[in-house]
Amino acid sequence: MKDSIYTIPISEVFEPKCGCPICMIRDTLEQRSVEYIMGAAMMEPDVRIETNQKGFCKHHFDQMMKRNNRLSLALMLESHLKEIQEHTLQKSACVGNSGGFFKKREVEKPKKTCFICEQIDWALERMFDTVIKMYMQNGEFRALYQQQEKLCFVHFQELVCYANAKMDKKTLPEFIQVSTDLCRKSLDEIAHDVSHYCKMFDYRNSGADADWGNARDSIERAIYFLTSRPYESN
Repeated sequence: MKDSIYTIPISEVFEPKCGCPICMIRDTLEQRSVEYIMGAAMMEPDVRIETNQKGFCKHHFDQMMKRNNRLSLALMLESHLKEIQEHTLQKSACVGNSGGFFKKREVEKPKKTCFICEQIDWALERMFDTVIKMYMQNGEFRALYQQQEKLCFVHFQELVCYANAKMDKKTLPEFIQVSTDLCRKSLDEIAHDVSHYCKMFDYRNSGADADWGNARDSIERAIYFLTSRPYESN
């Protein structure tokens, strides 16, 4: 499943040089995963066992709802809720016993799980590995990486963290500097626009001819930069 669904040529994602390439990879993985889980995967017993146990986060429930395939989602919810009825809550009734699902006086909260999040994390880790190897070994890709428009803050941090663990010491300083420059391009622009947005509420800057520049959507762009997700109004 993973080899067929999550194989995305890295160069094709970086070639457009538009936006954060890792966001593009993540979004493509997410789209394919949601399509798969709402289609053929619904009838695969091994996948249903996992979705029953792990469930989905709010973000991916929202994406599945947008597919307008309510029956598929309802069938998955039916078996997931049954799993909670018959196993999770039954285990929680054993509080205080050594075999209980929730241990008495346990401080750490149970970890929230999502089947799609875990699949994307699995695939992204391998994508990061490919990006690092291509940067070290392929001069054309190295130049392509340096020509990117931007990196969001989330994926800048993840790439640098992964590079620190996987990249050779000779190439690492350059990669970190290039990645920092790509992230800073967006950061400086957004920080300027957010500051300009705040200044526009000064009475001296009001009026029909007030120059907002690029500040009107600066809050939404800042949220995207900081979270790698676009702001979605309710």
